[in-house]
Amino acid sequence: MEYRPYRAPRKHGPRIAVIGGGHGLSNMLRGLKDYTENLSAIVTVADDGGGSGALRQDLGMPPPGDIRNCLVALANTEPLMKQMMDYRFQEGTLAGQSFGNLFLAALNGISPSFDTAVRRMSEVLAITGRVLPVTTADVQLEAEFENGASVIGESKIFHCKKKEDCRITKVRLLPEHPKALPEALAAIREADMIVLGPGSLYTSIIPNLLVDGIVDAIQESSALKIYVCNVMTQEGETEGYTASDHIAALFKHSVPGLFHLSLVNSSPIPQDAAERYAQEGAELLRYDKERCAALGVELVSRPIVMVQDGYVRHHPDKLAQELILLHAERNVRIAGGRYRTE
Repeated sequence: MEYRPYRAPRKHGPRIAVIGGGHGLSNMLRGLKDYTENLSAIVTVADDGGGSGALRQDLGMPPPGDIRNCLVALANTEPLMKQMMDYRFQEGTLAGQSFGNLFLAALNGISPSFDTAVRRMSEVLAITGRVLPVTTADVQLEAEFENGASVIGESKIFHCKKKEDCRITKVRLLPEHPKALPEALAAIREADMIVLGPGSLYTSIIPNLLVDGIVDAIQESSALKIYVCNVMTQEGETEGYTASDHIAALFKHSVPGLFHLSLVNSSPIPQDAAERYAQEGAELLRYDKERCAALGVELVSRPIVMVQDGYVRHHPDKLAQELILLHAERNVRIAGGRYRTE
């Protein structure tokens, strides 16, 4: 019989701060909201492509896309409202733009700040927990490559990496060291568990760590800190990477030992899905335990993925269940900068 963790009333659930962006973060939130109301999603604002990029350029606002996805994931409204928020216009000047992005843009126009607009949209959608932009500064993402080339703009990194055909060595925010939203820092300090990822390494997770104060807040916290590792490598970003390569990049852009635990997948991937990814230059991520251990990180392997429309995704319910189990199993006490299990 499958063991399921005891579910306390959601209002008494653990305080969890999740840090990242993209579909990986919103997917995880869908599962976690069944366990706790005390959720804080801290979301990157470095995106400059697609509908978000267009609104950013036209209106001078932070990109709304990742924020919108998290809000919809945590929404407790009628299905029709969720459909509206995800609806993308098919024709005219709004083609490709989502209604949710426009809704948030309108709220931003009548609000004193972007974070206020996000809070107001949270109220409209009656979300579980909070969604917080990591910063309200107007930031761009720059990537440097092994051959010395560089590119500015999150949306340009994919094509530049394909052209240069070498690894990313460093990313930075421009301007550097933007100030973190105070509520984001407070959420990290008050958390019982801090979760990094899952999501694109260089464009969804690391940009948050480059915001002034975020790494310090994580370091100072006595919470259980977990990195949810990707299942597949990502074309145009992490081809050829192993789990330890992901961890090393995270430490390089923050501090060594930022976390000591990483949740990885143990479920097999269907052959047809693997072949589809191989055609794009992506593959199943190799979990090199010895190299991870040398970095001070323990890998915990659990069956946490699904295949949906040919894409390998973290299963919202299974991922949330394993995270809650880890929180329950690991009574965290700081000893010499590392956790120990009581």
